[in-house]
Amino acid sequence: MAEALGVEIFIIGNEILIGDIQDTNTHWLCREINRLGGHVARATVLRDIDEVIVGELRAALERGAGVIITSGGLGPTADDLTLAAVARAAGVKWQLHEQARQMIRQRYDELAGQGILAQGGLNPAREKMAWLPAGAIPLHNPVGTAPGVLLRSGGTTIISLPGVPSELKGIFCSSLQPFLLKTFSGGISVMRTISVHCNDESLMEPVLSRVAHDHPGIYIKSLATTLGEMRDLDIILTAVGSDLSPLATQLELAVNDLCSGLTALGIGHREKEGHGDVA
Repeated sequence: MAEALGVEIFIIGNEILIGDIQDTNTHWLCREINRLGGHVARATVLRDIDEVIVGELRAALERGAGVIITSGGLGPTADDLTLAAVARAAGVKWQLHEQARQMIRQRYDELAGQGILAQGGLNPAREKMAWLPAGAIPLHNPVGTAPGVLLRSGGTTIISLPGVPSELKGIFCSSLQPFLLKTFSGGISVMRTISVHCNDESLMEPVLSRVAHDHPGIYIKSLATTLGEMRDLDIILTAVGSDLSPLATQLELAVNDLCSGLTALGIGHREKEGHGDVA
């Protein structure tokens, strides 16, 4: 199934085409999709021009792409056009999504509470990021503020991710994992997220390596952040299979083992509510 499912990637941003920023997202996405067993049919870089984005997305839909991934254009400014273009290409309305609005408010409040931002809450520019194509699902962003977006249009799934590499990787490796593992590996997936009060992966490496070795059916991914920017780090644990009950049991054992190991190292941690998922 994975080899037959074509993936198309669209990297959106004038800053890339004028040479101000180097595109590293295409390389990373191609490598990760290939690792999952997927097949990238093409990757294209586009300017921030609404008609261009809409036209290219419509062409990909007409080609029958199984998955379309866009990167960039999800932010609060007027030149962030991606989600409105996705809505037009899919033939659905672009509208305020209340769950996304609450996710964005909560994220800004969290960052303000940590002293990273001066002010929490919403303003019109921040609320703009909660305007999604009708029927879309917002994806939690563990690194930044703009949620990712998943929209099913006919036989195609359109996934819109931020252009900032750390945010794109954060969503891809956390809230998007159940969809990816189900799509490319088949079956169902379950996921748990542990927030660790430590942003130095080297301190946790012995525990992470041991848990990965002792629980080979569990995919474990730590979301590294730039040192000094965030005090916490998320660890994502995911299991994939065909039967929910044994998957949940395997995942629970791995989570308990991880938490015991972190406690033995004196590293505080908590499970994030609402960040477990089944797909």
